[in-house]
Amino acid sequence: MSDGPRGNGWVGILPILLSAAIFAGFLGALPRVSDGEPLRLAVDWVPSLGVTLSFLLDGLSLTFALLISGIGTLVFLYSNSYLAGHPQFARFVLFLFSFMLAMLGLVLSDNLIGVFVFWELTTITSYLLIGFGHETKKGRRSALQALLVTGAGGLAMLAGFILLGNAAGSFELSEILTDPEALKAHEHYTAILVLVLLGAFTKSAQVPFHFWLPNAMAAPTPVSAFLHSATMVKGGVYLLARLHPGMSGTDGWIWSLTIAGALTAVLASVLALRQTDLKQALAYTTLMALGTLTLLLGQSSAYAMTAFATFLVVHSLYKASLFLMVGCIDHETGTREAGILGGLARAMPVTAVAAALAGLSMAGLPPFIGYIGKELIYAGAIVAESSPVFVTAAALAANALMVAVAGVVALGPFWRKPGGKLPKTPHEAPWPMLAGPLLLALGGLAFGTFPWLIEESMIAPLVGGLLGDPDQTKHLHLWAGVNLPLFLSLATFALGFLLYALHRSLRAALARADAATPTLDDWWDRFLDGLKALAAWQTALLQSGVLRRYMAVMFLVVLVGLVATMVARGVRVPMPDLSDVTWMNVALVMLMIVGAVLATLTTSRITAMASLGVVGIGVAMIFIVFSAPDVAITQLMVETLIVVLVAVALLRLPKLDRASEDWRPLDALLAVGVGGAVSAVIFAVIATPVDRRLTDFFEVASYPEAHGRNIVNVILVDFRALDTFGEISVVIIAALSAYALLRARPSKGGDR
Repeated sequence: MSDGPRGNGWVGILPILLSAAIFAGFLGALPRVSDGEPLRLAVDWVPSLGVTLSFLLDGLSLTFALLISGIGTLVFLYSNSYLAGHPQFARFVLFLFSFMLAMLGLVLSDNLIGVFVFWELTTITSYLLIGFGHETKKGRRSALQALLVTGAGGLAMLAGFILLGNAAGSFELSEILTDPEALKAHEHYTAILVLVLLGAFTKSAQVPFHFWLPNAMAAPTPVSAFLHSATMVKGGVYLLARLHPGMSGTDGWIWSLTIAGALTAVLASVLALRQTDLKQALAYTTLMALGTLTLLLGQSSAYAMTAFATFLVVHSLYKASLFLMVGCIDHETGTREAGILGGLARAMPVTAVAAALAGLSMAGLPPFIGYIGKELIYAGAIVAESSPVFVTAAALAANALMVAVAGVVALGPFWRKPGGKLPKTPHEAPWPMLAGPLLLALGGLAFGTFPWLIEESMIAPLVGGLLGDPDQTKHLHLWAGVNLPLFLSLATFALGFLLYALHRSLRAALARADAATPTLDDWWDRFLDGLKALAAWQTALLQSGVLRRYMAVMFLVVLVGLVATMVARGVRVPMPDLSDVTWMNVALVMLMIVGAVLATLTTSRITAMASLGVVGIGVAMIFIVFSAPDVAITQLMVETLIVVLVAVALLRLPKLDRASEDWRPLDALLAVGVGGAVSAVIFAVIATPVDRRLTDFFEVASYPEAHGRNIVNVILVDFRALDTFGEISVVIIAALSAYALLRARPSKGGDR
């Protein structure tokens, strides 16, 4: 195998073959799934927690899987030429293929825990891909931003999944969605909705979490094409679609998705028109599409669901084609600036054809599938459950702006006059780079001209998964008659052409407004700076190097935790029964109190250690009084050993700092508080009936299963062997740490 300017050997060919085989496998399952026979596979994963590794192939997951694997194959083919000879190409392929597999796992998983695991895998792999050019500060910043925003949303989503699983009594999505009314009536529905929406909105970059997605353009163009058209950013949309049958229809669902989707679609469309970098403009149009899909999922009508299914396919086709086309332009001209590019149709005719076909589908012109998708969006908007006027107005504004942006991105670089000198002499890209954008663009034309090609096989099963009945799917027509959606389409074209004619002056005005307005991206940097400052302050406060302060903080946390828990749970502490107290008990308690007080007042470490030894001996005597001689002997041996070893160690330490004596009253108060809280917990526990289930189990099982009659020893050595091993390991680590400290010597300057 050899890497060179002409190719990348088997490293480049292997992922193409594997992704094509995966696509062929899903394509082979299409007839069966289209006939209403979903496929399910499940194996035990964590049986003790009831978690299975289960996968479901139905209309929704199959549509996503076909888009992911099909577009992925073309992206791998494109990458093999786009990054030919790149020294890190093997690493890039590994990241990209892992990303594809993680996304496939996400859309196919039928278990909530599995969904979360694959969700986080897409987050990690996208972080690696966005930061592929880690030599630049921009690449590192963009990757970290995407990781933190989507990762935080993923943690919120996990909490929602746990609540959802507990509310439904199962973590299997196919079981959870069978009783939507019970789920929506559950007391935790609102919390589940909020937490799940946080995960979905961060992943699919809905307002106000939209700022990370355009910055992800730091990734190589093949990654951008894959990420924006079929994979990660569609993860949130997929989750909303998967949960739609069980959680939709409530006011919280309808208005959350409607408002977030509408704001995202319109704002992103405006910001897309403001961009001069073609890749950035396409990034914002992805936000527009994600907002539109979210807006549609906020509804429940058959038109809205058919529009969602159709526009999902529409967007994947034209967006992947346009991103790959922009990569061809950048690769062959050295720039992506709209103000410079122009007149490329003669030098790059095939690229110009692919761009024109994809751009016309993006603009929603007939006879492309984009036109059918736009008509269905309007049909779903005018019957929206939330506010038909609001939804229709948002869709009209976003679609009109998309017409203008399509002209800027897809037509301007090829047909307008050049605005400056190109860095490189343009020429046509190699065929592996042209195959993807051309095939995808032709797909938009073919599916628009012959919509039956995908209606029965992809759209109807997907709608059936959303509504429960594929027969509710609205037919895909290029001509649906003279109706309101037709007039809205005509208004879209008229307004879009006007915006394109004025786009230069509008872009300048938007640039001035953008420069004068602080953005969430700027606030993100301030947020991170504040977070770092807080971490530095907290570290300086907690990691002071003073052992007394460490101990005080730990015991204070224990005290607050115990008291807060008991108050929150309304635990009542009964008065102890003192009727059986003897003079021996009183004498032992007084002995331990004297030892504790002496340890508090003394300024000698040796005296303090001996005083604590007195307390330990008192505890051992209590064990003897209550007929536990074996435990008492263990206690005496441990106390004696500790006193001897610590006394030897104390001889190596410097004298006590006299300033530390000022803190002794507070230390004593804290000690009394912790002791009182622990005693209260013990009294409360003693007052409750004894649960003998574990006791009975160990009494019965100790000899037959562990061949031991000493139950305590059997528990430590057999039933809790790992715990005992862990405790031994902790003791060894502590001993090694103590040894290292004792071997330390003061530096020449006197500092330790």
